Formats: sequence, structure tokens, C-alpha cells
Amino acid sequence: MLCFLKGMAFVPFLLVIWSSAAFIISYLIAVFFGHVNPFLPYISDTGTIPPESGIFGFMFNFSACLGALTIYTKYKMVEKQNQTCYFSNPVANLVALVLGLVACLAMGIVASFQALSLPMIHDGGALLVFICGVMYILLQSIISYKACPQWNKRSICHIRMAISAVSCTAVIPVIACASLISMTKLQWNPEEMDYTCHVVSAICEWTVAFSFIFFFLTFVQDFQNVTLKIITEINEC
Repeated sequence: MLCFLKGMAFVPFLLVIWSSAAFIISYLIAVFFGHVNPFLPYISDTGTIPPESGIFGFMFNFSACLGALTIYTKYKMVEKQNQTCYFSNPVANLVALVLGLVACLAMGIVASFQALSLPMIHDGGALLVFICGVMYILLQSIISYKACPQWNKRSICHIRMAISAVSCTAVIPVIACASLISMTKLQWNPEEMDYTCHVVSAICEWTVAFSFIFFFLTFVQDFQNVTLKIITEINEC
């Protein structure tokens, strides 16, 4: 357990644990109160109606903050590694940072604007989360290969790329099937016309979401040897 407290490793570790808890707690509460069907609701559906909406909003906004801190720390780490031994164009690292931060901002939008009350804003935020998030982990996987073997083990690179491939494959049905659904609702009947599209998109949505979690879990070992320092400078008037 101490390895998760070494250096900055606690940041991605906490992100993974907190985000997993957010998914599970919101789902259990929504099912307990009968607000969603137990079988494959959308992630956002488990945070639409009180009391789970408050828990969903709070926990996922905090996840967005943890995600932003993790992404920024990874950016600074790669920047420092690249200065020590050049292996990648710095622009790629910067683009990854921007994509990751946009995904975190969009996650805050998803958490704050419920699917039934403001569907256009909510869906727009969700679209940004998926697209920018998948592009971020794919780009980070490529950077990892470039930093191998000095800064990354090849096995970790393969794991990250496999997770990225799963995410890229799953995000397409999420967007395609969700766009074919003609209504926004929480309770679904297998006999309804859009039910198949709902099931496919929900499966792929949960797949992408947990792919993000498993991807950030691979950062834990990297972050054990990283520390960030805040330097305060006061300029005289």
C-alpha cells in the first residue's frame, strides 16, 4: 500500500478509486430508488434524479479535478524526461495536455447539467469527454512507446495501447447508436424501437468509461518517482 503513497502516485490512485466509487455509488442509489433499470442504464442516467444527482455531481466534479491534476503532472513529467533525453516532439505532449484538460472540463459539464433538464448541454459535454478522452489516451500511448525503454516498460506500453484500442473501438458505437435514439428517458422496455441502440451504446459507454479508469491506473508506477514543488516568489512593489 505504501507504493501508492510514494511521490505523486497517490494522485492517479485516488483518481481511479474515487471515480470507480462514483460510478458504483450513483448506480446503486439510482437502482435502489427505482429511478433506472438495473440492466445497463446510461452512466448519466444514474445521476439524473435526486438524491443520486447530488452525489453524482459532487463526485464527478471532484474526479474532473483529480483528472486535471493527473494530466498536468503527466505533462510536466514527460516534459522533464524529454529535456533529459529527447524522444518526442514537445508539441505532442502539449496537445495531449490540452485534450486531457478539455475532457476534464467537459466531465464537469456532464456532472453539472443533467440529461433530462438540459440534454443539449449534457450531450455536448459527454461527446467532448469521449472524443477528447480517447484521443488523449491514444496520444499518451504513442508517447509511451517513444519513451521506451528508458522511461517506460514495454509491457506497460502494450497495456496502454490495448486499452486505447478498446476505447477507440467502443467510442464509435456510443456516438453512432446514441445519435439514432429518438428520445431521452430513464426507463427502457425491450419491446421499444430504440432499445437495441440503447443497449449497444450503454455497453460501449461503460466500456469506454472503465477503459479511462484502467488507463490512469497504469500511471501509478510512473508517478512514484515524481514530485511537484510550488515555488512562491513575491515581487517588491
